[in-house]
Amino acid sequence: MRRIDSRVVYEGPIAGVRIDRFRYPDGSTAERQVVTHPGAVTIVPVDDESVWLVRQPREPVAEPDLLELPAGKLDVEGETPLACAQRELAEEIGKSAREWNELKGFYVSPGLTEERMTVFLARGLEDAEHDPDPEERIEIVPWPLADLDGAIAACEDSKSLVGLLLLRESLR
Repeated sequence: MRRIDSRVVYEGPIAGVRIDRFRYPDGSTAERQVVTHPGAVTIVPVDDESVWLVRQPREPVAEPDLLELPAGKLDVEGETPLACAQRELAEEIGKSAREWNELKGFYVSPGLTEERMTVFLARGLEDAEHDPDPEERIEIVPWPLADLDGAIAACEDSKSLVGLLLLRESLR
């Protein structure tokens, strides 16, 4: 398939919307609405005893305290996914890590958005200067690694489920 037309219909601070028109090899065409997004990262921060999660309100899905892995948007010009992950880990839970491994990249919802998420494993955690975003309401939750299945059961968002399932697989 080939994109033959594209027009932006909305541009906001978090995401935008464009209408794309595609031509397929058989000559047919289709129009699709695409939510634009610069991409994001999520971090699986682990020490000997815990995987570090956060609880925060997620107003779009009416959840006052969704349990998640720390994460953030690639919204700094020229910033790599790894640098974004390092920045977000410090901002959200006040930690840095000596060891970083990229585990997986995936499309969040490819029928709706171009957003691509990169999952990083962070080990060798240390306290870092904590400069939280004043607009975020984050509770830091060190979850016992011995109850990793409980964390998986308690999470309802895709990035956290992907990250925690990858962690469980790596611990086997």
